[in-house]
Amino acid sequence: MTLPPPDFSALPPELAESVQPRWQQFIEACEREAVTLATGDWLASLPRVWACSEFVAHQCIRHPLLLADLVASGDLFRAERRGVYRSELERLLGAAETPQDLHRILRRFRNREMVRIAWRDICGWDAIEDVLCDLSLLAESCIQAALDWLFARACQRYDTPRRPDGQPQLPVVLGMGKLGGWELNFSSDIDLIFAYEYDGVLEDRRSTSYQEFYLRLCRDLVKALNAQTEDGFVFRVDTRLRPFGDTGPLVWSFDAMDLYYQGQARDWERYAMIKARPVAGDMDAGARLMALLKPFVYRRYLDYRALEALRALKRKITAELQRRDRLDDVKLGPGGIREIEFIAQVFQLIHGGRRPQLQERRLLPTLARLGQMGLLPREDSDDLIGSYRFLRRVENRLQQWRDQQTQKLPETEVEWQRLALGLGFDDAAGLRRHLEAVRGRVQQCFDQVFAEPQPQAGGAGERVWQLVAETEALGEILTQLGYRDAGAVLRRLEALRQSRALQSLGAEAEQILDRLMPALIEAAGRSDQPDTTLLRMLDLIEAIAGRSAYLSLLAENPQARAHLIRLVGASPWIARLLSRHPALLDELLDPRQLYAPLKRAQLQAELEAQLAVPDPEDEEAVLNQLRYFKHAQVLRVAAADLSGAIPTNVVSDYLTEIAEVILAKTLELAWRHVSAKHGPPPGATADAPKDFAIIGYGKLGGIELGYGSDLDLVFLYQGDANAETGGPRPVAVSEFFIRLGRRIIHILTTPVYHGVLYEIDMRLRPSGNAGLLVTSLAAFARYQREAAWTWEHQALVRARPVAGDAELAQEFAAVRREILCRERDPTTLRREVIDMRLKMREHLDRSDAERFDLKQGVGGMVDIEFIVQFGCLAHARRQPEAFRWSDNLRLLDALAAIGWLEGDDAAFLQQTYLDYRSRAHRLALQEQPALVPQSEFRDRRARVEALWRRLIEETATGEA
Repeated sequence: MTLPPPDFSALPPELAESVQPRWQQFIEACEREAVTLATGDWLASLPRVWACSEFVAHQCIRHPLLLADLVASGDLFRAERRGVYRSELERLLGAAETPQDLHRILRRFRNREMVRIAWRDICGWDAIEDVLCDLSLLAESCIQAALDWLFARACQRYDTPRRPDGQPQLPVVLGMGKLGGWELNFSSDIDLIFAYEYDGVLEDRRSTSYQEFYLRLCRDLVKALNAQTEDGFVFRVDTRLRPFGDTGPLVWSFDAMDLYYQGQARDWERYAMIKARPVAGDMDAGARLMALLKPFVYRRYLDYRALEALRALKRKITAELQRRDRLDDVKLGPGGIREIEFIAQVFQLIHGGRRPQLQERRLLPTLARLGQMGLLPREDSDDLIGSYRFLRRVENRLQQWRDQQTQKLPETEVEWQRLALGLGFDDAAGLRRHLEAVRGRVQQCFDQVFAEPQPQAGGAGERVWQLVAETEALGEILTQLGYRDAGAVLRRLEALRQSRALQSLGAEAEQILDRLMPALIEAAGRSDQPDTTLLRMLDLIEAIAGRSAYLSLLAENPQARAHLIRLVGASPWIARLLSRHPALLDELLDPRQLYAPLKRAQLQAELEAQLAVPDPEDEEAVLNQLRYFKHAQVLRVAAADLSGAIPTNVVSDYLTEIAEVILAKTLELAWRHVSAKHGPPPGATADAPKDFAIIGYGKLGGIELGYGSDLDLVFLYQGDANAETGGPRPVAVSEFFIRLGRRIIHILTTPVYHGVLYEIDMRLRPSGNAGLLVTSLAAFARYQREAAWTWEHQALVRARPVAGDAELAQEFAAVRREILCRERDPTTLRREVIDMRLKMREHLDRSDAERFDLKQGVGGMVDIEFIVQFGCLAHARRQPEAFRWSDNLRLLDALAAIGWLEGDDAAFLQQTYLDYRSRAHRLALQEQPALVPQSEFRDRRARVEALWRRLIEETATGEA
């Protein structure tokens, strides 16, 4: 064969000297085996590839037909070959009759593809992500092909293990580490765990158990992949990541794995499971296994203990590298690949249970999402992505030299020249500078993420917390820190230290608390109300002490501590909310979110994302997620309110939108639940509510919800009450809607871990508590026309649809408009409105000589509401469209538009009503009743009272 020699002159002289003799050996091998190759682009790329990979050169010299086939078939130049691995292996293994045939075919196939992948990688024809994915899919295909071949012969020899449905049961092969993340490097081990779903006994003469069958099968599989023959190996296999490592069984049943990971698994096994995925065997069963193990990996709460666990592991790795003088390891050394992996994994472990976007096996998409979500600065995220790509290319070049699993950087100048050539650098010095800069940036980012809080040893806060001095001396320290009643603070600290919650802490939690408390004591001392703030903080600490994950969150996050101290100092309501629901501490981590309440579209998207986390069949998990969502969103509103990030007069708007979004989702969940049992009503589907509406009254209807408001609700439906649903257990449509209403109430009010969603009041429905839970629109309209009291028509003024069928909502609006616009006797209306108001004052007004009741006092909120309601019932017929609104502010505009109110009187009532509400919101955050000193709002109250007398008590309602 006559092939022109490639141009070796572009190589550094030392590398050219080593490659040229190999070319001669290759030509001789081609002639010996009568292999012919055509010239082409491959020839120009050969010097660089062979200079960087002795493995590739050796394979080509030993099997010249391998390279000839890659070139002639065009496979060397195909970027997308990975899709045919499985089918080609199946075809080749069709001729395998013995285990030796299996081994030979697998290894030669693997070597051919590894030469192709290395060639393309060294030439830069593929992005590094594609190279790693290609290697991973090659490994998967080899595992699956070998497993299928071995399983078929094992079944012939023994018998076939079967699932309960009678189908053959393959085992599940989990790929861990880089294989699980589609990130396998060139000469990596593959970490595998073997499992099977159903246990049983074979019908062979020895009654072999499934466990024994799979044990033999998986041993043969490991041997088929791992054994070294004259053709090399397929992939080195490591099975030590299985439960109990080398001392545990090679194959585990699903039930046994579930028990192990629930009760005995160690921290490192948790983050190892982040990348686990089924790579071969029964893939459907593998998906069920991953769902079973998911709660072990992704906790429902924020788990900042993962930071310390990964810190500890990193310290062990570094100590071992120092002992073996291997800090120049591109994977495990400072600024190496493992540090990037740890950065991504720690955020996944902490946040992944609550943010499903982070439940990702691949590293690069995870790093990108950390930047998008603000958990990492965007420039750090981008930097780590670039660094990871570069370091993985370095790792591949190191391993491509001799197909050895190494991450050790070169020691000789020739090795550095080879590495520089393979990475496209002009010289070794340039590569070393770039590598040093990359590792430096990675280490800097790693140190920032994993920086350990450094308490000031012997500092003032620590001395107070440890109570190491005499009481008088401690009192002086507290006074210097800013506290006014040092004695009360010391007594509360002593009580906390002696409390049952702290006495039962483990050693790890005690260490965390000893880091946290000095910082809290010193920071609270710098707040506006040191004593009040610290005492509230101590109550919170006692409430969460048994949950070390939350203590870790505060110990690890100075920013979260600062926000917590600010909010707890400002509001006992927030302090109590966090004590009852410590998972909300997560919300303190990002001030951009904490002080920015979401609007409706954002709320809907956020709720959908959060409800994607729990299993839809796990009712308690869904109920808890709904409640957490509500508490978190209300906390954001309160934080923004207290900080001045939003005007207090829009607090009700935000709180009302939160309620409406939750009600819409509650209706959807309830509809699906009832439809699954009984089928939907005629003309409806099981997925979307139809012919049913939730009507909000009172503060919900008037868009005036406060922090602790309950919801006044009425349920309406339309349609043929006697028709039947279309499910397996049909019921009358009227019964369907009653059950739907009950389900809605169940979702809203059932106490679970995160409490109840809302307290609800259904007494405004027709006939009150004596009436039906769900009313047809026709019956509702008839009741309003024929039987409703005037106070019920007053309530209707502030009624509006808040969730459900849009068409039914319009029909309700028409009924409401009809009732409000009815002709009424002015004298009777005035008398009944006045009587109801006097009765309410008699029973509800808490005003006394010193305090004024903002809501029920004379000239308070309810007087303004009654003025609006009276005006609407008396005059809505003049201009019905103007009274379509249900909130007091726009209704006051309508009353001014028809001339019943002067413009400045309407404006005065609007502003006063807003100011009353704002004051009530702030009092609620202080856990105080809506009572203010008698001197407050005195002039405004007098003017409201005067308007009440003039508009209702003294003026005939027929006069404009």
